[in-house]
Amino acid sequence: MTDYLSLMPTADHKAVKALRSRLYERFRQEKKGFLRFRQPFESLAGIEAQSVDFTKDAVRIGKPDELEAPDFAKVHAAMRDFMPWRKGPFEVFGLEIDAEWQSYRKWDRVLPVLPSLQGKVIADIGCNNGYYMFRMAAQQPAAVLGFEPFIQHYFAFKALNSLAGQDNLHIEPFGVEDIGLFPACFDLIFLMGIIYHRISPVEMLRDLKKAIKPGGTLIVESQAIPGEQPVALFPDKTYAKVPGTYFVPTAPCLINWLSRAGFTGIELFAQHPMSHTEQRQTEWMTFESYSDFLDPANPALTIEGYPAPWRVYAKAIG
Repeated sequence: MTDYLSLMPTADHKAVKALRSRLYERFRQEKKGFLRFRQPFESLAGIEAQSVDFTKDAVRIGKPDELEAPDFAKVHAAMRDFMPWRKGPFEVFGLEIDAEWQSYRKWDRVLPVLPSLQGKVIADIGCNNGYYMFRMAAQQPAAVLGFEPFIQHYFAFKALNSLAGQDNLHIEPFGVEDIGLFPACFDLIFLMGIIYHRISPVEMLRDLKKAIKPGGTLIVESQAIPGEQPVALFPDKTYAKVPGTYFVPTAPCLINWLSRAGFTGIELFAQHPMSHTEQRQTEWMTFESYSDFLDPANPALTIEGYPAPWRVYAKAIG
């Protein structure tokens, strides 16, 4: 596989390789936490799909008739080991993985405003298992680099792409805090469901702007609260039972964040209340989900009594 850094002459190659080396060395340790997700990835060595289809709601990797029973059993076991599946759906050699999020709905909202991805260099911040990266791959970008510090999601993508064999899709166990290693590198950055987990959202957006080539595009999708005033909710301990949630903006607040960070051409292109039909419990994600996060007596409020979440989407030019 070609190193994506060859497409990024302005990146700090030495620092990226040093960080990559340190993190990869941790993953090679024989610790239970690393082995839990590394081993199912390694169990799929030598298995590769003969066909893929990234144009449908479910990312399809392989067909049922491409594997004999022993190899299909390995795939099935590995996919179960990566539970819970948060993003999807996927169809892997006929195995249907119904993830918590119906992620194709977000993709369908984003797709009409995207520039052409063909030949572009793209970052997907907090890429999870790579669902959106595979959807991007249908347009033949030069490279998509996923930033994903959580080992479960990192190895889930590694496993899926070992089967799919997409040489232009890459992942690093980096966080958004490492974006400074990539000045003026990306034609397009996706920031889907991350911004409200950051203590300093405007500072993060400024860092992202520096990583975008002049005239490049940022796509932001965020949890939000309804309202016409440019304000953000700062929850006490949790929001919808989720710790690590800091500022939950209204749509006008998100627009102001982008403007203060130096972005131009800001366009709010979608907003909607959340729904249990889009985020829900499945046999592949058996823990609490959206319906459990709301006040059972008043679904307009979270369990903590805050306004129930919306989702907002914005496009901006760096």
